[in-house]
Amino acid sequence: MIPSNRTRRRLAWPRGRAGLLAAAAPLIAVTVTAASVTAATATTGTRARPQVPAWHGGARWVTSWSASPQVATPGTLAASGFDNQTVRNIVFTSAGGYAVRLELTNVFGSTPLQVGHVTVAVAGAGAAVVPGTVHDVTFGGGTSVQIPAEAQVLSDPVAMRVRPLQDLAVSVYLPGKTGPATFHSDAQQVNWVSGAGDHAGDAGAGSFTTQTQSWYYVSDVITRSSRAFGTVVAFGDSITDGFRSTVGANTRWPNDLARRLEALGGPLSVADEGISGNRVLNDALCCGVNAEARFERDALDQAGARDVIVLEGINDFGFSAVPPNPLIDPVTDVSAAQVIAGYEQLIAQAHARGLRIFGVTLLPFKGAGYYTAAGEAKREAVNAWIRTSGAFDGVIDFDKLMRDPADPLMMKPAYDSGDHLHPNDAGYRAMAGAISLRMLLEPDGRP
Repeated sequence: MIPSNRTRRRLAWPRGRAGLLAAAAPLIAVTVTAASVTAATATTGTRARPQVPAWHGGARWVTSWSASPQVATPGTLAASGFDNQTVRNIVFTSAGGYAVRLELTNVFGSTPLQVGHVTVAVAGAGAAVVPGTVHDVTFGGGTSVQIPAEAQVLSDPVAMRVRPLQDLAVSVYLPGKTGPATFHSDAQQVNWVSGAGDHAGDAGAGSFTTQTQSWYYVSDVITRSSRAFGTVVAFGDSITDGFRSTVGANTRWPNDLARRLEALGGPLSVADEGISGNRVLNDALCCGVNAEARFERDALDQAGARDVIVLEGINDFGFSAVPPNPLIDPVTDVSAAQVIAGYEQLIAQAHARGLRIFGVTLLPFKGAGYYTAAGEAKREAVNAWIRTSGAFDGVIDFDKLMRDPADPLMMKPAYDSGDHLHPNDAGYRAMAGAISLRMLLEPDGRP
């Protein structure tokens, strides 16, 4: 069983991440039309909704990039770990800024992790970085840090100009044997591992000999921005993780949402907290701890968090119908009512922090490998509840947007990556394009 994140610790130099959160207020969700991909009004209940205070300028720390930590999966590079090697993670910012902090994670480590040297630079071609942009990262003034088991650490601020929508290279030198690594499995990005030695400060690519499509040890890039006044957290499964989008192109729907916001002057950053295969109710070795267990760490604790957009639940229904497999245990036949109860827990946690939370209807999945008529009935029941209950602060109806008019149980062919479950780049772009930016920006969440 994967340990609950409620037992994990976070350390910070010189202060905890909570100290970064400036007026943790919320943002908004949206209801969309299907064919036109234009936004309509949010679905709201009659109860009081969290309100976003008016922004009066000044700089804030916001999460510009993020990746949810996962336990090492058997048979992967993460399971083998590293020894006197440097990992170079390529990450894509949403909001820019004039200073940056990094969060390193050993959340799923069973022993302390020794980190010898960390740098952040503007990414170049392949494993190279742009010469002259390499910045050393410190922790309490030191260039090395030991991260306790089940903990995370926050770096000192680094004086570095970061542009929005920019690829950065975060290099982490690991001087000794790490054991299994805390990682994010599905990066949809080529990352790099060196041969022996500290190559965190290298501008060239020559020492980075191994490619990987996972991120290691880095969970957040936080920027100090005078433009962005908060963070939208996209929380979900593989569809939020961008599975089957073009590798290295940053075409996940949260990336496309960030592009739309940047076109308005970058008023909000976007943090992508999707995990491929993730479920609302159950852990899986392949696919992270369940949504309820990771929600506080991955969503509520994000720097500048204002709103959370939740798209999750299809795996709860799909995996309940597959043969037993150690990577996706437990195989449980959960009901629509149980998933709805899980949503209600997420809503309660978000509202307790003063954040708004928006529900996304589950996309059509007929033709997917784990599709069943029983799973479809549960999907429809959950979608009806999301649309009509008023429990969420707003609704984004991706089901309407993505379904095929000729067969509403299937995804539109133009948006289908081919597996009948995950969108292609065009589908992800349409999803981001359907979200009302006005609703995200209005203090009360209304159009």
